Amino acid sequence: MKMNAIPDASTLTAWRKSSYSENAGGGCVEVSDGHPVTVPVRDSKNPHGPAILFPTGHWSTFVTAVKHGQLPA
Repeated sequence: MKMNAIPDASTLTAWRKSSYSENAGGGCVEVSDGHPVTVPVRDSKNPHGPAILFPTGHWSTFVTAVKHGQLPA
């Protein structure tokens, strides 16, 4: 799978923090909704940094695996 990125993700809107992110401010992942073929993902501590673009199907598979505890800690 080829990974694409957006160099400055601050121009995207509708960012939301993952419910699985830490509340202590250490590991916060944000996703931007409303993109039909990709899911932009960024580090919330670096809003002007890059966002990695995951194909929607791959992102859905990852989220399902997290929800079902199928990934090692």
